[in-house]
Amino acid sequence: MANIPYKIYLSENEMPQFWMNLQAYLPKKLDPMLDPKTGRPVTEEGLRAVFTDEAVRQELNTTDKLIEIPQPILDFYRMYRPSPVVRAYNLEKMLDTPAELYYKFEGTNTSGSHKLNSAVPQVYYAREQGLTNVTTETGAGQWGTALAMATGYYGLGLKVFMVKSSAEQKPHRKAVMETYGGTVIPSPSDTTAVGRKILQEHPGTGGSLGCAISEAVEVALNQEGTRYLLGSVLNHVLLHQSVIGLEAKAALDKYNITPDVVIGCTGGGSNFGGLIAPYMADRLEGKNNIRFVAVEPASCPTLTRGRFAYDYGDTGRMTPLMKMYTLGSGFIPSSNHAGGLRYHGMNPIISQLRHDGLVDAVAYEQTRVFRAAKIFCKSEGNLPAPESNHALCAAMDEAIRCKETGEKKKILFCLTGTGFFDMPAYMLYNSGKMTDSIPTDEELEQGFATLPEINL
Repeated sequence: MANIPYKIYLSENEMPQFWMNLQAYLPKKLDPMLDPKTGRPVTEEGLRAVFTDEAVRQELNTTDKLIEIPQPILDFYRMYRPSPVVRAYNLEKMLDTPAELYYKFEGTNTSGSHKLNSAVPQVYYAREQGLTNVTTETGAGQWGTALAMATGYYGLGLKVFMVKSSAEQKPHRKAVMETYGGTVIPSPSDTTAVGRKILQEHPGTGGSLGCAISEAVEVALNQEGTRYLLGSVLNHVLLHQSVIGLEAKAALDKYNITPDVVIGCTGGGSNFGGLIAPYMADRLEGKNNIRFVAVEPASCPTLTRGRFAYDYGDTGRMTPLMKMYTLGSGFIPSSNHAGGLRYHGMNPIISQLRHDGLVDAVAYEQTRVFRAAKIFCKSEGNLPAPESNHALCAAMDEAIRCKETGEKKKILFCLTGTGFFDMPAYMLYNSGKMTDSIPTDEELEQGFATLPEINL
């Protein structure tokens, strides 16, 4: 124990030179994405109308287990990577647990989260393709901020549709995006046809990631030299985020540490998929028996109460359909301070692993995760983002169970980002005014009613 430092760092030379393609390790191929117009498997050409060419190639790559990271991307990564793995000694002491708690801290860059790991390659590929503008959505603002940093660096125009409830809660996120040169529009908005339709059908709505995606895709399809970049859900995003897990494993391997449990928060699945990638690859090859836990908000319980079915990735039904756990593209969750987790669907790889029993899932109310966050703040001196609080809470619960059973488990979780842009949420919790919202079965059925009928 004394030989394990508080923070385990990798040297610059130890930073991953390849991304890990978890899709290539699956025992069988994922069900294909479907064209929203024909209902048939989508073509590479069809995807290129929305996404960059290289993103499409990576999305459809089911054979290469490792994909080399281009040198210009590595050069950008070196400005903030490798990020540390931290041993939470003080939290262990406060919980009086025999468990060992480790977290991979992804909040060491200006965007404040792991999102920069995929923003950099996606914008780089857009520039290399000769594009001039990109569009996107953002929930809590981390992805929009990361993309603004990348487009500012590479000199591309950026339009961000930010979920309206989050835009109202986090005006400083908007200011950061604009500082880097991005244009921010609260969603749903009257600037797009799909936005106007959603506002008509749901007057006064705070929006959702599904709404914002629809608006961003509409602009990309109708503006020359523009593509849509997505910060989660799709497989090429998980590919880029595998640097999280690869660094975590390399750091822990230095001290012969193999976690018994790996935990991450899940909205669309990007940080969780990136964290588990090397460990899940080994699990699929029979090399470990690690338990993997995905943690989501009870207000948007995709993995815990959703259905494994084909669905659209957006509210406006413009994106390809994916086989995934979903609450229905028409489901609009209640406002939640973990804005980055308010998404109706889940990445297809994570969904398949969940369906196959290789990933467990739990859902927490937001008051519960903020209570855990205050304990973490007091013991570790780190202020986590509301999204990160979900993984933190699950890790603490696991550690408390170890106290009750006497097990000395090693628990690894991802602290996806900092909470300094989320102070209104902490203020609301501290004042005792934060409330919880859990959809009823009847409300979920309304979302399920929007699932398309698919006949392959």
